[in-house]
Formats: sequence, structure tokens, C-alpha cells
Amino acid sequence: MRVGVMIGPERGDAAKKVDRMMADIVWAEEAGLDTAWVPQIPTDFDALITVALMGTKTSRIEIGTAVVPLQAQHPIALARQALSAHAATGGRLALGVGPSHHWIIEDMLGLPYEKPAKLTRDYLEVLNAAQQAPGEVNVVNSTYNVHNPLDLGPVAPLPILVAALGPVMLDIAGTHTDGTILWMADERAVGDHVVPKITAAAEKAGRGAPRIVAGIPVCLCAPSQVEVAKERANRILAEAEVSPNYQRLLDQGNAKDVGDLCAVGDEEAIMKRFKQFEDAGVTDLSMRLLPIGDTRDELIKSKYHTREVVAGLVADIR
Repeated sequence: MRVGVMIGPERGDAAKKVDRMMADIVWAEEAGLDTAWVPQIPTDFDALITVALMGTKTSRIEIGTAVVPLQAQHPIALARQALSAHAATGGRLALGVGPSHHWIIEDMLGLPYEKPAKLTRDYLEVLNAAQQAPGEVNVVNSTYNVHNPLDLGPVAPLPILVAALGPVMLDIAGTHTDGTILWMADERAVGDHVVPKITAAAEKAGRGAPRIVAGIPVCLCAPSQVEVAKERANRILAEAEVSPNYQRLLDQGNAKDVGDLCAVGDEEAIMKRFKQFEDAGVTDLSMRLLPIGDTRDELIKSKYHTREVVAGLVADIR
């Protein structure tokens, strides 16, 4: 199992965010992590531009988006942007995409959120065709009528991953892409629901074994602080639970909320949780590092101590 970290914009001044994210990606590469995953937050930085910037500061680590909403732009526009970022990183982009959620697409963007699985399938047909560039991208399906020349081709194979939570989306991911990116999936949901469905679809389509990227919060703390850490995770990250898509995925496992998903506690407890996800079939673990403390100084100290410990755990996994 490869292990990576989520790096993304958080609250604060825009100029300072750039410096912070660049420092974070440099740390991730120097710490020996395999991957870094940049979320596309509706109100903040563009993930693919961030990936391209991170590529200028690194030379080895794979940098992925988790995930770019499909409805916000035409597939040719996304293909062009992704191929540009892929070139800027020297072929180290993993393009994570997905149909997002109704509260982003409908409520924020004012776009229809109808038949997201169908849209995803048709969209991926265009994205996959663009991977054959340079040349003409010709795709006609029920959503798109594309006849667009592209002079820009992939500098290396470009993995495409889909945020697939339900059976139909997992079938699409296995059939048309290199794997899936998950959030709000515990070990049971991964092992009993995600892996069997996406693997069967990939095998039927004659594709290789799919990547299963699972995002989980990680909080290093004393055993006596575990419940406090879970409550903090629920307070900071609980907005995901309002989505019906995530609720259905939670129903496939034992976790009831994001706090239950945490790898939380001392080093032994965190490593044990990592192994449980690996045993369930996760190929790539994406850590959302969650410091703990009552003051700013305590949070900063927790952040850097957690970094040091998880870097050691990654080395032990190998």
C-alpha cells in the first residue's frame, strides 16, 4: 500500500496559502511519501493549478486531484488543463474527477444535477479519447458531440480516477478508468462493497487491477485523547456527512461519522488502522492530518510531531 497526504488550501490569506502548500509538498517528498492529494474546494484554489505549482518544487512524488467536479467545465477544457499540469509535473499527475454533489452543482453553481452517472460515463469517453492526442478528438455520445483537434498529448501515461461510491459509479470506474478515490469509506465498506464491485468491472473490461485510494483523517494523540480527537474530526470535517452519496457509503460499513473513520491514537493504534485498510484492499492511503490542541502553539507542535511520526510509519509499511 502506498501512503500519501492531503495538501490543500485552508483558511487564511491567499498569498500565504501558496507558500504553505509549497512547503507542505516539499516536506511530503522529502519525508518519502508516495503521493499528495489536492482537494478541489468549491470556494478556494484551483486544484490543477496547484498541482502544476507543486510540480515545480518536487521531482518524484505523484500529485493528484481529489477531486475535480466534472460539471464545471467541458471535458476538452479539463483535458487540456490536465495535460498541461501533467507536463508541468513531468508526468506525475493523477487526475481525480467526479460528479460532485447536488449542494455544489445545483445550489452553488446553478447547474443541473441530473443523471450524474450517465454524465460521468459520457465525460470519461471524451477524457479517454483526449489521452490519444496529439490528434483529433472525435466523440459523439448522448451528452457530447466533440470534434476537437489537440496538439497537446500526455508526456507519460495519465491515470484517471473517479470518485465512485455507489454500485453504478463503481462499475463505471472499473470499466473506464484506473480506479477510484474514496472519502467516508471505512475498512468494511472498502472490503465488502468497493473492491469487489470495481474489480469485477475492471476484469470484465480487460483492464488491470484498479487503484483504490482511501482518504482518512489521522490524529496522533495519547490514548486518553482519542474521544476528544474524534469529536474534533466531527466538528471540522462533518460537512461531508450531509451528502446522501456519503451517507449511502457510510451505510456500507461500520462507521457512523467521520470521527469513526479516523486513524487516531498513538503510533501503534495508527499503524494498526493503516494495516486494516491495506488488508481491505486499499492500494493508496491518503492521510488528512488532523493536529490536536487547545492553542495555536499546541496545534502547530502537534502538526509537526504528527508529520515526523507518520513519515516513520510509512517507512515501516515498506
